[in-house]
Amino acid sequence: MKKALIPLGLFIVLVVFLAIGLTRDPHEVPSPLIGKAAPLFSAPILQAADQKFSSKDMLGKVWLLNTWASWCVACRQEHPILVEFAKTKTFPIVGLDYKDQDSDGLKWLARLGNPYDFAVTDKDGRIGIDFGVYGVPESFLIDKAGVIRYKQIGPITEDALRDKILPLVRELQK
Repeated sequence: MKKALIPLGLFIVLVVFLAIGLTRDPHEVPSPLIGKAAPLFSAPILQAADQKFSSKDMLGKVWLLNTWASWCVACRQEHPILVEFAKTKTFPIVGLDYKDQDSDGLKWLARLGNPYDFAVTDKDGRIGIDFGVYGVPESFLIDKAGVIRYKQIGPITEDALRDKILPLVRELQK
């Protein structure tokens, strides 16, 4: 009789885990980097390969690191929102052209607009790996001390910008 209860107990545990999983939003994958120092990096500026941008340059500012690529379909969805928002100059946006050819990234920005204060290249994906990027677009809101405060997985939407990112930026800029 006791042996028959073991599979029943395992089944109940499995159902509980499944029920918990179904209540979670699949777009909100917690990042282990939230609350930790952003990885330091230095990369060539896309528009001027002989110049470098360093994440250290942003210390003292609240800024957004937006990973994108010319081959990314979902990046096209968020790009007009970023282009329009960049006009407000509320905070700096740094683009990380992830695993892309420079020429393709430059054409993409020329055709669709450039919302970035700086666009840097990450041809081999090492910077993205350090940030835990597993798909583009992903964005990281980084505070004045260089600590990651928010991670947006997938395209930035008007709702996410208005309801999550901007309120957090206002709080961090105080």
